[in-house]
Amino acid sequence: MSRLASWRSDLTHLLADPQFRRGMHDLLPMTPGIAAWGLVTGVAMIKSGLDIPLALLMSLVVFAGSSQLASLPLLAVGAPMWVVWLTSFVVNLRFVIYSAQWRWYFGGLSRAKRLSMAYFAADLNYVVFLKAWPEPEPDPRQVPYFLGGISLMWITWQIPSIAGIVLADSVPPAWGLGFAGTLALIGLTCTLLVDRATWVAAAVAGLAALAAFALPYKLHIIVAVAAAVAAGLMMDGDGGAGRRVGKDAAPDAAA
Repeated sequence: MSRLASWRSDLTHLLADPQFRRGMHDLLPMTPGIAAWGLVTGVAMIKSGLDIPLALLMSLVVFAGSSQLASLPLLAVGAPMWVVWLTSFVVNLRFVIYSAQWRWYFGGLSRAKRLSMAYFAADLNYVVFLKAWPEPEPDPRQVPYFLGGISLMWITWQIPSIAGIVLADSVPPAWGLGFAGTLALIGLTCTLLVDRATWVAAAVAGLAALAAFALPYKLHIIVAVAAAVAAGLMMDGDGGAGRRVGKDAAPDAAA
């Protein structure tokens, strides 16, 4: 069997997998917010001075709305590139927490598979995934479930984002898409407040952003995210390792 035929067969089996469809179904209620956020980000890239090819490349390669929106004002005012990179890095530090949780599920996969899945990792599919699989134990059904959710999320993000890029000059300012994007972000953020740790991290981020608001180049965003990640790590301890150790230690104790 040729490689192309093998890929086609694997794709057919994946699409027919009930866990793949379940992953799509669980993420479906969040698609309106994702689409609105993608549209606003696409328009913002053009309004910030990027040309269409570069904006399309950024949408497809970066695939991280929060870091895109954080870096665009910096690019527009001509901030030093190290500030842009540092801002994007700090904004995405929350994925350290996510990966600490996901390692219990996907740690046994090959490095190539884990790296490809990392590209699609996002806030919403993290929350949905942990609701579907609350116990930190690997299960072969988890991969198709993850792929089902991120497939829907990627398409729901990219189509509106590309539409915003291409049609940005046709969107009148009176539509207030900037405010719509803020509302979308608030709605998406609220879905992530699922326990005490996330509430504390959100409160710390808000207070830190207010305290550092006077910093240039919107560096208060970096301060807020760094403070929130630190608070989240402190609240979450070792990212679930304690639960795993406890579960693994039980049979030894019984023996």
